[in-house]
Amino acid sequence: MMMNRRTFSKTLLVGAATSLVATHAGLAATPTPPKARNVVLVHGLFADGSCWTEVIARLQAKGLNCTAVQNPLTTLPDAVAAARRILDRQDGPTVFVGHSFSGMILTEAGVHPNVSSLVYVAARAPDAGEDYAALAKTYPTPPATAGIVFDGDEGRLTEEAFLRDFGGDLPEARARVLYAVQQPFQKALLTGKTSNAAWRSKPSYYAVSTQDGTINPDLQRFMARRMGAKAIELKSSHLSLISHPDEIAKLILEAAGQS
Repeated sequence: MMMNRRTFSKTLLVGAATSLVATHAGLAATPTPPKARNVVLVHGLFADGSCWTEVIARLQAKGLNCTAVQNPLTTLPDAVAAARRILDRQDGPTVFVGHSFSGMILTEAGVHPNVSSLVYVAARAPDAGEDYAALAKTYPTPPATAGIVFDGDEGRLTEEAFLRDFGGDLPEARARVLYAVQQPFQKALLTGKTSNAAWRSKPSYYAVSTQDGTINPDLQRFMARRMGAKAIELKSSHLSLISHPDEIAKLILEAAGQS
């Protein structure tokens, strides 16, 4: 059938629009990550590297080489430097995993050439130069914020806030042990801003904690959508890496190309 000029022009416009939509969808989708056998995990505030124990055991059972960074919790540059030293030691593609505040470290240090993919676990994910505190204020303040107390420049969570708002879905006895070993952080840590946004160039994954009392779940969803991450949602407190280690390990395995 012959096509007149008006129909032909309309067809071209529809085709161009469809192509444009497809291109944007492709940019937002998380690409398939290269296969990795190394995993580097970073803890956030009110914790230490041992909080990854349950996840690490599951990853090691799958043959992955795991290293937990001991975040100094002093300044963002110090924390990034500690993570980079571990990343430097990896012998190939590495999944870089961060919980809570350490999403800042992933975002900044994740441009390291050894990093093949990023996994954010209820974590901060700012853009380059973004004021995360200002972003967080656009959402209702989570209850754990009121539980932060300072001894001079050292901050920590009260026991009540830790048990209720930080690890609310953990058995109380387990949460009390974690409270006892929490590491204090320095006020200066909270003033740092990232200069990179590694999630703009690396395959990214995000585990949202839907019952989170420490980072607003809707803020987590926003950050996951903005980075085009492959996201899962867990009915969990902020400590999903402890209350849901199977699901977190599975997401990391997917980010390692070993799903």
